[in-house]
Amino acid sequence: MTVTILALTLNEVEGVRAILPRIDPAWYDQLIVVDGGSTDGTVEWCRERGVDVYIQQKRGIRFAYLEVMPKISGDIVLTLSPDGNCDPAIIPTLLAKMAEGYDLVIGSRYLGDAHSDDDDIVTGFGNWLFTRTVNLLHRGRYTDCMVIYRAFKRELVVELDLDKEASYRLPERLFGTVISWEPLMSVRALKAKKKVGEVAAGEPPRIGGVRKLQILRWGAAYYFQFWRELWFWRKRG
Repeated sequence: MTVTILALTLNEVEGVRAILPRIDPAWYDQLIVVDGGSTDGTVEWCRERGVDVYIQQKRGIRFAYLEVMPKISGDIVLTLSPDGNCDPAIIPTLLAKMAEGYDLVIGSRYLGDAHSDDDDIVTGFGNWLFTRTVNLLHRGRYTDCMVIYRAFKRELVVELDLDKEASYRLPERLFGTVISWEPLMSVRALKAKKKVGEVAAGEPPRIGGVRKLQILRWGAAYYFQFWRELWFWRKRG
């Protein structure tokens, strides 16, 4: 199966310089940097080295994914943030797990001896709470349901209605934000009885850039989604 790697960037030129050269071309068939409007030279650095760059038109990680989907050629999509938090050395492990027939494989920050060097008290507790809630509500066994570092079959996006505005409209309006699709993907993959797995990836320290979390708004929106999914989405659940 062919592989597309999506590297999501926003003013992370230091991380991009350190991380992208460590991604072996033998690991993928297509690499796309999806940029949210960097002004620090991220886009220029990538293009000077022949990296395919797509600049999203609408703000928000979810729209970055949706806008670039028509350009994706791989059967498997692997998403990461090249800010240092996603160790590229884990890419072969993620893909090897996918080759075993999985629909979704998550690069967990907490599986086994793995840990996050980027968590603080708030984010560490939040990630634990969200993952615990998803497992209790939707009968999962995740150690990390939130992380961007994951590989999945391309068709999963359509099968789980992750491309539908209705999947996000209410929580985004309630909490005045734009959320991403990783937590919802984790939940709906369980509901649709997809084969899901994890590999230990950890989370190294960030290399430059700044954290872009909207902790309260995103946290509230995601937590609302987890509960709403008990009743909202039954297409394949």
